[in-house]
Amino acid sequence: MKCPFCSDVSSKVVDKRQVNSTDEIRRRRECLKCGGRFTTYEHLSNAQFTVIKKDGRRESFDRLKLQAGIKKALEKRPLAEKAESLTLKIEKKIWRKGVSEVTSKQIGKAVLAELKKIDQVAYLRFASVYRRFEDPKDFARELENIN
Repeated sequence: MKCPFCSDVSSKVVDKRQVNSTDEIRRRRECLKCGGRFTTYEHLSNAQFTVIKKDGRRESFDRLKLQAGIKKALEKRPLAEKAESLTLKIEKKIWRKGVSEVTSKQIGKAVLAELKKIDQVAYLRFASVYRRFEDPKDFARELENIN
């Protein structure tokens, strides 16, 4: 780990803690050369899986892309800070399946299921984009299905 102050690679761990919300380990480090202290975060790096898009294209799973969609749905809602934990929950569900490929439809359904549990407005926002609503009747139909 390079020191952000002097770029030396020798450091020692001064403190280590589990970050509960993200399954990361927070490490407080001290550079052995300059004495500067800095924090690093360590998380398990899973083998990448491929997302099969609606048009048949394949691309690597991008958790930031998933998180951005969830954040947009939760924007200005009381649970907006849940985007990170929701993203991790969905990503873990996919990993538990033990597959190397997943469809964008499966990911979308997983997001909708989680949003439906915590915030109906966010659920509708995500559904309107995911299901390509074209007029107010689409919203009305979806509202009937929520209850």
